[in-house]
Amino acid sequence: MRHPKIWTTLRTYTFAQFWADLFAGITVAMVALPLSLAIAIASGAKPADGLVTAIVAGFLISFLGGSRVQIGGPTGAFIVVVFMVIAEHGYDGLVLATLMAGVMLVLAGYFRLGSLIVYVPEPVINGFTIGIAALIAISQLKDLLGLTLAAIPANFLETWPALWQARETFGIVALGIGLATMVLIVVLRREFPKLPGLIVAVGLTSLLVGVAGLPVDSIAHRFGALPDYLPMPTLPTITMARLVELLPSAITIAFLAGIESLLSALVADRMMTAREAERLSPVSPHHRPNAEIMAQGFANIGSALFGGLPATGAIARTATNVRAGGQTPVAGIVHALTILAVMMLAAPMAGYLVMPALAGLLILTAWNMSEPHKWRSYMGARPSDRMLLLLTLFLTVVANLTVAIGVGVAIGLALRLRRRDIPPTDWTPPDR
Repeated sequence: MRHPKIWTTLRTYTFAQFWADLFAGITVAMVALPLSLAIAIASGAKPADGLVTAIVAGFLISFLGGSRVQIGGPTGAFIVVVFMVIAEHGYDGLVLATLMAGVMLVLAGYFRLGSLIVYVPEPVINGFTIGIAALIAISQLKDLLGLTLAAIPANFLETWPALWQARETFGIVALGIGLATMVLIVVLRREFPKLPGLIVAVGLTSLLVGVAGLPVDSIAHRFGALPDYLPMPTLPTITMARLVELLPSAITIAFLAGIESLLSALVADRMMTAREAERLSPVSPHHRPNAEIMAQGFANIGSALFGGLPATGAIARTATNVRAGGQTPVAGIVHALTILAVMMLAAPMAGYLVMPALAGLLILTAWNMSEPHKWRSYMGARPSDRMLLLLTLFLTVVANLTVAIGVGVAIGLALRLRRRDIPPTDWTPPDR
């Protein structure tokens, strides 16, 4: 089915469900807010672009999607891709590539290609996920260490010499703020799991910097004041030459958006079923993959028209929504509207968040994204799967994600043809 899930959930919607969705949506918004800012900055974009993406794409993914509880927006998986596209083609190139990817996803959903996710080998997914996590962490070392450096090079092999050359600008205060933020996030998650620990941790360390007058960069200091309104939608400049030039980037964005959104929806299904599916409505908690893919397409088209970043279903935020009691797509809509309200009413406050705190947040996110608790099982897998994972990881870090995905999927499908006893993909919610 390609019908949005909200069509069926609203038929039996109750006031009790609304209150549950309202609480869950506000909770997820407090988690998504600092992540959206940090992801945009790490991607080489403006922090406001992350908020625009969370608002526009987050609303459309929930309003048109095929999952009851999927939360969409900018995710860590796109940081490397977006950074490289901006470095090579400029921000206008990224917007057009995102628009193209959105059209591809709408067509994929319309022609019912959502079920093809089962053919993507799990070692490929694990390999590029770990590779992306490593690149995200490395990209944040500049702000974590307080280094004065114009920009982190897009090429992995050029990053280390650039960081070493800037070693004399190392700031111990910045490192302390970043590490303190990471410790606070871990402690708050463990001791107060229902508290939006990300915004609390980043807010507390940023407050400390402001009160003590510490020499640490903030968002406002580096990027200026955040806007308190959404921009007007506009079409990017479209030419045939530009479309051909950006086609590989658009395919990569579409692939990542499709894969991560469907994996996130699968995680949500399992969490919903395990939690209290029998206490909701008679509507099935299982997602509709083709509706979900189409929603991702429309969300990326919408984000591009407003000048935002690529978007997809966010596994960690979706899991947070389920744990907070979200029951229908209304929770995701509340999440998007809450971020819009914060943008309109409290944009100056967000500008005080400091860069080392956001860097610590992203490094911790990258660590969780790589799922270190699974590394032992990866190395205990069959040799061909280990080879495929390590090859995809290596190509992601040293070459680029397009090459890694293309080579990994091709080899993985060839291996699948040789053996047909591969177990179904099992996916647990990492923090992305």
